[in-house]
Amino acid sequence: MARPTLLMLPGLLATRRVFQPQIEALSDIVDIVVPELWHHDSMAAMAEVALAQAPARFALAGFSMGGYVAFEILRRAAQRVERLALIDTQATPDASEATARRRGLIEQTKIGRFHGVQPSLLPMILHPSHIADPAIAQPILDMALEVGAEGFVNETRATMARPDSRSLLVDIEVPTVVIVGRQDLTTPLVRAEEMAADIADSRLVVLEDCGHMGPLERPAEVTAALRRWLTE
Repeated sequence: MARPTLLMLPGLLATRRVFQPQIEALSDIVDIVVPELWHHDSMAAMAEVALAQAPARFALAGFSMGGYVAFEILRRAAQRVERLALIDTQATPDASEATARRRGLIEQTKIGRFHGVQPSLLPMILHPSHIADPAIAQPILDMALEVGAEGFVNETRATMARPDSRSLLVDIEVPTVVIVGRQDLTTPLVRAEEMAADIADSRLVVLEDCGHMGPLERPAEVTAALRRWLTE
């Protein structure tokens, strides 16, 4: 019997390293595939490249921007998805002010002002107790440099143009876990609560003392939630 596959979709300026704790801990029960999404500038293209790397049926986990791609996969191939995990993400589209801010970041990048994730930005994505922890902060800085300016522009364009996915939620019938940091400022707890309320077979897992980077900030708790979701 073939082992199940878990397709894990990283967020903006993130690579497979964002899931490294989970990859190491869950490899005993699943084969894990993590596509490189930053080469593409639309949710459609990201979804297609992810689907091309996945088997006929798979479990699907999306972190942050990866959650937006997960919704696009459901639009295109819901019958292939056996389980769904939504981690520090949301179904809502960008507000107008967020879109304007993203456009400004693209323009800054075009004139050579991309410097990855600067340490000064960490308070926006990490719980205060984790900002000075190099085991958490350094991978974030390193991943941003790996994705680079072109990848950042691609991902930002895709994120800006993503559709509203709230109408999809009531049609999701597979076992779903919604995971969020209680202090997540980027995709706040209320967005996770809304998703969990609209998905019939869902469980909400709130990570205490945790910002937006749950897989790195609270690796054991995220892994435990995913293991339970994969095996129940």
